[in-house]
Amino acid sequence: MMKEIWTSLASVMGVLAFCQTLLQTAFPPELRYASSKLFNRIFNCFSSYCYFDITEIDGVNTNELYNAVQLYLSTSASIVGNRLSLTRALNSTAFTFALSNNDSVLDTFNGVTARWEHVVTQRQTQSFSWRPISDEKRGFTLRIRKKDRPVILDAYLDHIMDTATEIRRKNKDRLLYTNSRGGSIDSRGHPWESVPFKHPSTFDTLAMDPAKKAEIIKDLGDFADGQSFYQKTGRAWKRGYLLYGPPGTGKSSMIAAMANFLGYDIYDLELTEVSTNSELRKLLMKTTSKSIIVIEDIDCSINLSDRNKAGSRPKNKNTNTNTNLNLSAAAAADSTDQDGGGNTITLSGLLNFTDGLWSCCGSERIFVFTTNHIEKLDPALLRSGRMDMHIFMNHCSFEALKILLRNYLGVEAEEVEKQVLEELEEVTGKAEMTPADISEVLIRKRREKGRAVVELLEVLKGKAAEKNGKRGGGGAKGEKVVIDNEMMMMAMEEEEEQEKRALDSPKEGSELADDCSNKGDDDDDDEQTQTTTTTTTTTTRG
Repeated sequence: MMKEIWTSLASVMGVLAFCQTLLQTAFPPELRYASSKLFNRIFNCFSSYCYFDITEIDGVNTNELYNAVQLYLSTSASIVGNRLSLTRALNSTAFTFALSNNDSVLDTFNGVTARWEHVVTQRQTQSFSWRPISDEKRGFTLRIRKKDRPVILDAYLDHIMDTATEIRRKNKDRLLYTNSRGGSIDSRGHPWESVPFKHPSTFDTLAMDPAKKAEIIKDLGDFADGQSFYQKTGRAWKRGYLLYGPPGTGKSSMIAAMANFLGYDIYDLELTEVSTNSELRKLLMKTTSKSIIVIEDIDCSINLSDRNKAGSRPKNKNTNTNTNLNLSAAAAADSTDQDGGGNTITLSGLLNFTDGLWSCCGSERIFVFTTNHIEKLDPALLRSGRMDMHIFMNHCSFEALKILLRNYLGVEAEEVEKQVLEELEEVTGKAEMTPADISEVLIRKRREKGRAVVELLEVLKGKAAEKNGKRGGGGAKGEKVVIDNEMMMMAMEEEEEQEKRALDSPKEGSELADDCSNKGDDDDDDEQTQTTTTTTTTTTRG
């Protein structure tokens, strides 16, 4: 019986082979191609679906849409395939999965269902190419209903590209950049050197008042999602933050938390390594979008003091003339720096860097300045548009203290004794300690949680008593402390004034010399008058 079945099957196969040979002989290839095309047209007319092929390689170039679709489908929640391929891209921190060969998946966009199929076939012929090509031909086939094509196709593809870009950004290792000395470039033509950014600071671990922290998070979120808003209002998609306050209050940790929250790279700009305004512009042009440009301790980097304070000197009859000459000299020096011939950057160059035309050469960038002395900065740096949000990083508050206890000791406020917690709340504000100082106390005793809290309370009480004594409480001793502080402040002000005069222009230096010369002449006149008076007195006595 089986032998008869196999014999019949072989006969049928032979007949089919003969018919195929006869058809190929009777019908030329052109006729067969036309028949196949006609059949496809008839099928498409009666079919309610349309199909789109997205190949991996478009000619000799890689099809970016193919990679975007692959990333997009890796996050689809409707994947039903039982066999998935796992991948990890270069400079990526996460694994992604994709459809395996000839598998399919359904996706929904705006209420419309789309079917994706990953088609993998063997290449028929190997064409000559300067780059190696895989033996397999890969691609995606998109199937949607014809009635939905004009409604979702363009919007759907744009959504896929945007989602893939966001996935790449989140999976990519964040980098910390610093500028090379003198604007020198590396082998790739970039003036920035980078290292992986691994700072663990987040807004959850940042020791800061929760209300202020929530305000900053909301502002950052509105900025990241505000592309349409900035385009509609005609503003450059950038924002400036000024972090100011005493040392050790967490300004650097705030920057790291902002970068981790947004997933941005950080460009740490060292102004002392920049010679001219043109170099500053070149550095800005080489920064990427979705980045944070940081200038730390701007009051110490270069001389950007308040111009109004610099001009507050005793007036004389030549004040107007000298002022005009000084302004002309400053304008000439500024013009020289703009042409790249100077040896230092100017205030106008920095302002153009943050808010000029060159600041619009990229998008979605944040400028962050930090300083310990905001009063030393020129008001031009502080206005809105350059520094949109001023964030005061104050001494540690009680709310921030509770965050530090949770971070370093793993202790919540509810776990601390009520009396100890009340005493901590009372003395934390009076002690005026920075989060860095409190962290050091907690780190030393982090293995003994109870003892660490008690020791912290003692340190806070000691600091509070010391601050109270310095403010004048304590009789004659307190008065002596106040007098010493006043003398020290006067000495510091005098030293700052001398440094400011030393940094003035040469013309101002000559003016100071003239003042000293006039003062010397006045002293000589006073000395001569005193001598005459002494002589007259001696004669009278005689």
